[in-house]
Amino acid sequence: MSDLERQQSIVELLSSQTFVSVRELQQALGVSAATVRRDIDKLNEAGVARKVYGGVAALEDNLRRRPPSALPFVENRDLAVEQKRAIAMAAEGLVRDGSSIIVHAGSTCFTFGCRLALRNVRVFTNSMPLAAYLAENGTCHLTVGGGDIHREPGILYDPVPGPTHYAAQFYVGALGVSGQGILEQHPLLVHFVKEMSARANEIIVLVDSSKFALRPPMVALPMSRITTLVTDEGISAADERMVREEGVNLIVAEISGRTQ
Repeated sequence: MSDLERQQSIVELLSSQTFVSVRELQQALGVSAATVRRDIDKLNEAGVARKVYGGVAALEDNLRRRPPSALPFVENRDLAVEQKRAIAMAAEGLVRDGSSIIVHAGSTCFTFGCRLALRNVRVFTNSMPLAAYLAENGTCHLTVGGGDIHREPGILYDPVPGPTHYAAQFYVGALGVSGQGILEQHPLLVHFVKEMSARANEIIVLVDSSKFALRPPMVALPMSRITTLVTDEGISAADERMVREEGVNLIVAEISGRTQ
């Protein structure tokens, strides 16, 4: 990542929160504290962010123009519940017994992952809520990613790569979807998605149809990397056409439980 790309990532992160610490930026960008401080100095000099003790703060004008941002897991879990259940049911049919899969954090992936509790599969996840559920209620083989706890999205993340974990499938959600690919707001989530996608044969995206209307600034994965996208029947004809034209296998789950 170049200096300009890092600094743009910091600005984009500040569009959804008032303050980011040096430590958080180290983890999100994968660079040293010294590099983060140099980037903060440059942003402060350019007048696009404010250098403060321990990190960097957003300017008031920037906060008034916030782009779509992810809700905390506990809030997002109760949105589009029926859509998420339908997507989870359809996605479960893609899981092969005896296989190893990676399940990303997020409420749709959580709903999906809970359905695997009694399946004969190996699950690797960075989701604290999903790990807790499977540990208490499941018999599947469970591996949990280590690292620092990020409470609002409910994830564990280690900026220092640990032992490699390869899987047949990587199930991932997103804050938004466009012709560019799946979109996120937080650089940390982008890093994790890129890392895990390199460790799986198939990338399967689980998103409810409302995500096609959101445009977060960062592309986590281009459409060319996605094998299958599972969404609900609320998807528009234009978005359905866009996904298929990109060569992605599209599964449309109906609320009744049927799929197209």
